[in-house]
Amino acid sequence: MAGEIFKQIADYLEAAELEKREVVKITKTIKPDLTVAEAYQAQELLVQKKLDQGHKIIGPKMGLTSKAKWDQMGVSEPIYGYIFDYMLVDNGGVVPFQIHPKVEAEIAFLIGEDIEGPGITGAQVLAKTEYVLPALEIIDSRYENFNFTHTDVIADNASTSRVVFGNTLRKPSDFDLELVGSTLSINGQIKELGAGAAVLGHPANAIAVLANMLARKGDKIKKGEIILSGALTSAVLLKVGDFVSGKFEGLGEVTFTVGE
Repeated sequence: MAGEIFKQIADYLEAAELEKREVVKITKTIKPDLTVAEAYQAQELLVQKKLDQGHKIIGPKMGLTSKAKWDQMGVSEPIYGYIFDYMLVDNGGVVPFQIHPKVEAEIAFLIGEDIEGPGITGAQVLAKTEYVLPALEIIDSRYENFNFTHTDVIADNASTSRVVFGNTLRKPSDFDLELVGSTLSINGQIKELGAGAAVLGHPANAIAVLANMLARKGDKIKKGEIILSGALTSAVLLKVGDFVSGKFEGLGEVTFTVGE
């Protein structure tokens, strides 16, 4: 019976994504007492549906990576979801408008060796990271009016929608990632400023937390994955026609235009 509920949740959220429409949160419609563990079970079914359709995982992504967000959502650790190949948009390309997209500036990690928890530290993550690169993540919750609990978000693949990676690859040893500053501009106006330290004090710490969370279910971070470490800036709501630019100290610029 429980498995049927998780399948119902996965089908419900997949339909919302494909049909580009808002839905009422799961904790109001399907399972009011949805736990974190159950939310990840539903997410796994949603991810498997995408894999069965032939999509490929690019890597995990981290969400709720600031203490302020934890307090806001009443949680004590980040959440994760997965980026798929169909979500990638070229730097300078067009991001299709979905439901109510928002953009965040992030630092991505290209992993050079498997990272298997528990007990992983940020220093160990840096030692196993091939390159870091700038990214703009477009999140697009499927829930109406952004009304959700954190278990709703987990089931919804952490609101993942599209990702634009920059073209600059740098060794993480080249600079202090916690000091990397970023500006997020819409149509030439700076909307948000941020720095690497906004992500759990250092972006590598978020990747370490991910490795340790995955270890609970016998999984690990895999060589070759590109992982979004979490938002350096607050998320900015987008509209059709917006030109978006993220500039990162030492990592260059990432841009896209919002299409129809």
